[in-house]
Amino acid sequence: MKNLQNRREFLKGSAWMGAAAVVAGCMGERLKLTGGGSMAGFAVKPMPRIRVAMVGLGGRGYWALRRLVLIPGLEITALCDLDAEKVAKSQKLLSEKGKPGAGEYVGAEAYRRLADEGVADVFYNSTPRDIHTPLNVYAMNRAMHVLTEVPSGRTLEECWETVETCERNRVHCMMLENCCYGEMEMLALNIVRLGLLGEIVQCDGGYIHDQRKMQFSGDKIGWRLKDTIEKYGNFYPTHALGPICKCLNINRGDAFDYLVSMNSASPSFEGLARRKPKGSEFENLKFNRGDVNFTLIRTKKGRLISLQHNVATARPYDRINQIVGTKGLMRGIEGSGYSICFEKELCDGGAKSYFDREKAEALRREYRHPLWKTAGELAKKVGGHGGMDFMMDVRWAYCLQNGLPLDTDVYDLATWSSIVELTDRSVRSGSRPVECPDFTRGAWKTAEPFAVDGIDLSKMPIS
Repeated sequence: MKNLQNRREFLKGSAWMGAAAVVAGCMGERLKLTGGGSMAGFAVKPMPRIRVAMVGLGGRGYWALRRLVLIPGLEITALCDLDAEKVAKSQKLLSEKGKPGAGEYVGAEAYRRLADEGVADVFYNSTPRDIHTPLNVYAMNRAMHVLTEVPSGRTLEECWETVETCERNRVHCMMLENCCYGEMEMLALNIVRLGLLGEIVQCDGGYIHDQRKMQFSGDKIGWRLKDTIEKYGNFYPTHALGPICKCLNINRGDAFDYLVSMNSASPSFEGLARRKPKGSEFENLKFNRGDVNFTLIRTKKGRLISLQHNVATARPYDRINQIVGTKGLMRGIEGSGYSICFEKELCDGGAKSYFDREKAEALRREYRHPLWKTAGELAKKVGGHGGMDFMMDVRWAYCLQNGLPLDTDVYDLATWSSIVELTDRSVRSGSRPVECPDFTRGAWKTAEPFAVDGIDLSKMPIS
C-alpha cells in the first residue's frame, strides 16, 4: 500500500473517499517531525511536587479528584468547569480532605485563562470527548503535561494535531485508559512478558455494555445515542484495545497495518425508538452504526486483533480480554476472574482444556503483576472500577515524581484513538480494508517495549 506524503492533502481530498481510495489504504503520515523530536521514551526531570488542574468536574472528573487528593506530592491548584456548582462541590471536597483551596475557573473559555496563568503543571482533562483535542492542544502549547480521558481524538486530523503539538512542545500527553491497569489485564501482560503463552498470534477484546435503559431513559436524544445515530464505526474502542496493544507491543516493535470493520443491523435500538411516543425526537430514528460493530486489525507482524462494540443488546458487561499464543491462552471473565491454559512443552497436549479454579488461582498469585503486588490491596480499598482507576493515577504520579517515562505516550493515544475514524471509513466503504497511519513515523521499529514495572511505596508514602 502506498502512503501519501502529505496527510492534510489526503484528509482534504478524501473527505468521504470512494471505494478505490479505501482499498488502496492511503492513510498518509508526515515524514518529518514537526520540531522537538520523537516522544518515544520521553521523560522529564523528577517532579516531587506536581501541581494539577482538574478540568471537567462532572462524574469522571469529580471521582478522579477524590482519588488524587490521596496521593502524596500532588497538589490540586485549579478547578475548572462550565458549572460553578460543580467547582464549588469540588472545592468543598478539598476542604473536607484538609487540602488547600484551589483556583476557580468557570466558563466555556476558562481553561484558556487557567493555562495562560501557569498555575499547574498537569492538565487533567475529564471533559466531554468531543472537545478533548482543542483543550489538550491549548494546554500543551502552554507547556502543560496533559492527562486526558478516552478517546482522546475523534478524527485522524485531531490525532495528528495532538502528536505534532506534543512533539513540538516536549511535554507528556497520556490517555487515561484505566483498563490498562485492571488486575486481569496486567496479569495477562505479565504472563505474556514471561513467555508463558508463547508467541502471541491473536487478541480479542470488546466493549460490551448494555446501555439500552441509559440511552433511552429520557425524552431527548443524549450525546451517547447521538454517536450511534451519526457514526458508522467503533467510536469507543480503547478499553479493550489499550491492554491488547501493551501485550503486543504496538508502537514498540509492532504496529497496526490495516483494518476492516462491519456493522450489524439495528433492530434493538430502532425497536426501542419506535416504542417512544409519536412526535418525539425518536420517531422514525435510524442508526448508522447498527447494534453491533466488529473490527479486525492486522499488525505489521501478522498478528490479529478483533474488537467488538455492543451497547444495544441483552448481554452482561464484558471486555473479552482474550490473548492467544502458540503455547496457550488467557481470557478474562468479567466479575469472576479468568480462564487460562498453557503447555510446558511443544504439542504436549497441556492446552487442551482450561486449568481448574485452584490451579488458575495459584497462577494468578504467582504471576500477579508487580504493580498489583505492591499496591493492589490499597487500590481495591480506594476503589474506582475495582481499583484500576487509582492504580492508573498512582502510577503516572510515581513516574513524574521519579523522572520516568509514562506508561503510554502520545503515539499510543493517537493510534488507539484513530480507530474511531478508521472504522468509520471502512464501514462506509462497504467494509473494505483501510490502512492505519504510523504516528511514530517508523520509530516503532526501535522503541523500547512496554515495561512491566511497579512502584516503590517508600518513594511514595501513601497514608
